[in-house]
Amino acid sequence: MSKSRIFFDSSALIAGVLSSTGAARVLMVMSEMGEIQLLVSEYVIVETERSLARKVPAALPGFRQALKDADIKIVHDPPAKEVRENLYLMMDVEDVPVLLAAMKARVDYLATHNRRHFLDDPKVAEKSGLRLGTPGDVLMWVREQMRNESFGHNIGE
Repeated sequence: MSKSRIFFDSSALIAGVLSSTGAARVLMVMSEMGEIQLLVSEYVIVETERSLARKVPAALPGFRQALKDADIKIVHDPPAKEVRENLYLMMDVEDVPVLLAAMKARVDYLATHNRRHFLDDPKVAEKSGLRLGTPGDVLMWVREQMRNESFGHNIGE
């Protein structure tokens, strides 16, 4: 069974760090247990640290530990030239590096709470070829994949 590869943007990562019970946290725990693989880009790390430092500075040490605990893979940012060439992918140019990093990492799903820039614009998913959803959507999808995998093994036995 290959692990589902899930990319977190900064909104999902912040939710996973700050919430003790939300879907983003559950996905981080699943990653820690080796059930899925979580990925973020360098840009997402910087964006998350900046946001936490501004809004919840006391959470920074926990954030750094959570990255280690959840065994989150950090992928490289796309080059600036590539970002410029792909600005057509979405309306918000600030999030293009995030989308490109997820595309290049060949993830199964991009988890975000950013409705305005990602989820409410169906063209983003269409142009990128990625599944986009909230951490809750992603968790439901992962659980369904695991059920299907388990069901398939049971039939073959």
